[in-house]
Amino acid sequence: MAASSNDSPLPTREEWEALRRQVVELQRVSSLGVLAGSVCHELNNALTPILSYAKLGLRNPDPEFRKRAFEKILDGAERAAVITGGVLGLARPRADRRSAADIARLTEEVLMLTAKDLSKHRVKVDFQVEARPHARVNPAQIQQVLLNLVINARQAMPDGGTVKVRVGLDATGRLAEVSVADTGRGIAPSDLRRIFEPFFTTKIGPDETGLGGTGLGLSVCREIVEGHRGRLRAESRIGRGTTFTLRLPSCPSPAQQGAA
Repeated sequence: MAASSNDSPLPTREEWEALRRQVVELQRVSSLGVLAGSVCHELNNALTPILSYAKLGLRNPDPEFRKRAFEKILDGAERAAVITGGVLGLARPRADRRSAADIARLTEEVLMLTAKDLSKHRVKVDFQVEARPHARVNPAQIQQVLLNLVINARQAMPDGGTVKVRVGLDATGRLAEVSVADTGRGIAPSDLRRIFEPFFTTKIGPDETGLGGTGLGLSVCREIVEGHRGRLRAESRIGRGTTFTLRLPSCPSPAQQGAA
């Protein structure tokens, strides 16, 4: 029997892979769009003392004052470099190159980029570093996951609240662990089972930034994490908030590898 004129060939494996990469890229660009204003504000905060102390240092002949001014300028420049480096890493990720990365540092950079956005929405940050595990990862991809989890936590608290971020090791000591917990309304058990499904979302309409839920963010996050042989889990209680926990196989730090 001849095929119906409405039938179309299934996408090839290469076509599916190309579509998958496009979805990952679109989700990353969407997250960066949320942070545009926040990043500009943080960069301005870093540049302000650089300009101020440069002007003061030029006018003051005291060598000690100039030394202190240079130190302040250096501090500001290093902060600006971290901000721009983080944005460039997310905006133009390299090919899937993996290296031993400090997971606490990756998390710190994401929180620096989101600081203004969280503050604007009356969300406080409780950040705890219980250990500084390393994992062999693509840093930009893991920061994309963390960025999405932090933005999701903020969106779960439209009236403000606290996002608790913890970095450490799991109970076995073999897995790097990052947890992101909000104090929002929580997720119903029937929805919690589906949150990692593509196109499923619990968000209703756009938030005050004009962004709604595509249902792709958590699906992409889980794919990235599992591609690193890790796991992404969620726990939630209605009225008590939601916690996402990211676990990745840990590895020795570069310093430990060099000493071996």
